[in-house]
Amino acid sequence: MTTRPDISTVKAALRTQAIETPSWAYGNSGTRFKVFAQPGVPRTPREKLDDAARVHQHTGAAPTVALHIPWDKCGSSGGYTELATYAEERGLRLGAINSNVFQDDDYKLGSVCNPDPAVRRKALDHLLECVDIMDATGSRDLKLWFSDGTNYPGQDDIRARQDRLGEALATVYERLGDHQRMLIEYKLFEPAFYTMDVPDWGTAYAHCLKLGEKAQVVVDTGHHAPGTNIEFIVSLLLREGKLGGFDFNSRFYADDDLMAGAADPFQLFRIMYEVVRGGGLDSGAAFMLDQCHNVEAKIPAIIRSVMNVQEATAKALLVDAGALGEAQAAGDVLAANAVLMDAYSTDVRPLLAEVREEAGIDPDPMAAYRRSGWAQKIVDERVGGTQSGWGA
Repeated sequence: MTTRPDISTVKAALRTQAIETPSWAYGNSGTRFKVFAQPGVPRTPREKLDDAARVHQHTGAAPTVALHIPWDKCGSSGGYTELATYAEERGLRLGAINSNVFQDDDYKLGSVCNPDPAVRRKALDHLLECVDIMDATGSRDLKLWFSDGTNYPGQDDIRARQDRLGEALATVYERLGDHQRMLIEYKLFEPAFYTMDVPDWGTAYAHCLKLGEKAQVVVDTGHHAPGTNIEFIVSLLLREGKLGGFDFNSRFYADDDLMAGAADPFQLFRIMYEVVRGGGLDSGAAFMLDQCHNVEAKIPAIIRSVMNVQEATAKALLVDAGALGEAQAAGDVLAANAVLMDAYSTDVRPLLAEVREEAGIDPDPMAAYRRSGWAQKIVDERVGGTQSGWGA
């Protein structure tokens, strides 16, 4: 029995999809070896928001922008309130506040897991500062990624480091407001190579369980061992009500931070199918890009990434749930796989073009951006000053 979703239902779901873009993706970024500067790169958080507004204008699907502190530091709580107002005037909202406890020299041996109590206090104060910023911006999510770990056996007490981590997380958790969340990110390796203190979804999940409802797990699609079945992790976390969001990017080898869907679009489809299957489009999960645009132009790359996530979502929404359920119940392996492959093989670009046209948006976001003249405008106007970026 064929029960492929009604197109109007699919369109309705696509119209409500929101993909958060990261402020740092608009600045200069690169590899551990070199950051290649580009003309027209933003110099201030406001200029990043100007670029983000162009992405939202052309896609209709990127209404929020994540901030990274101190890369987007405004100097005072009033400055963050003004930045939130500036975003609203451009049809945007400020999204997740991302902490940074990995770039100071003091964090060489870790931040909240550091054996030195003074360093741990410094890191904790920064995390609490980020919650203050959330209060000023109206942001819902505090996103935590820790570079903490060890490089050599015996370097530090693995168990003690988990105790320190748990203590810091509990302190920050207690500071959260009623409508705020803590999202814990994990990473298999880098910059520490013997142990990372939050290396996998299980470690993040264990801490979230202990903390409570406002603590959830973030899945960065580049932070796993090769061959890891990421969609299984997504399905399990959704089932447990602990999937807080995504950092979408793409990888060939490790944490490559390439454009979402660039290396393995089929994997992105499989992930989005589990999101759709598990109710993730309506669960409050944050769908954020976290990418490093080193050689490609920033704004077009972000537009393309948003489109790639939209296409994967559209295909996932087109899976014939009835036919799939029948095949699975009958143990018909090939038929079940064929149902998924039929949806994946569907060209959804005309469908998404219709969704954009019905929303009053140009059906071809990339072409619309090229015609807009924004790329040349920012090159001409953003002269002098210090471009945003993270060095190297």
